[in-house]
Amino acid sequence: MEELFASLLSALAEFFLELVVQLFFEVVLDFATRWLRSELAKHPYGNAIFSGLGYLFLGVFAGVFSVLILPHPILHPSRFHGISLLLSPLATGLAMSFIGRLIRGQGGKTVRIESFTYGFTFAFGMALVRLYFTHG
Repeated sequence: MEELFASLLSALAEFFLELVVQLFFEVVLDFATRWLRSELAKHPYGNAIFSGLGYLFLGVFAGVFSVLILPHPILHPSRFHGISLLLSPLATGLAMSFIGRLIRGQGGKTVRIESFTYGFTFAFGMALVRLYFTHG
C-alpha cells in the first residue's frame, strides 16, 4: 500500500514539476512574441496548421534546450511512466488559455501561444523530447 501511495505521489510531483518547466518556457516565448509583435504584424500569420507546426517545432527546440540544462529526469520515474506527456501539456494549455482570457478581459490583444491549442502543442513538443531523452 505504501509503495502505491509513493508511486502516486511521485507521479503527481513529476506532473507538477514538468508543468512548471513547460510554463517557464511558454512564458519566455510569450514575452518574446509580444516583444516582436510589431515586426510580426507586418506579415500575415498564415494558416493555423503551419502555426501549429511552428509551435510544435519551438516546443521541441525548447525541450532540447531544457535537456541540455537538466539532462536527467526532474524526479525519479514513477510507476506511471510517461504520464506527464499528456497531463503536463493539458495543464499548460489550460494555463495559457487562462492567461489569454485575462488579457482579452482587460481589452488587450493576445498572441497565439495564449490559447489552449497552441499552448498544448508547444508543451507537447517539449514534453515529448524530455520524455525521450531523460527517461529513455
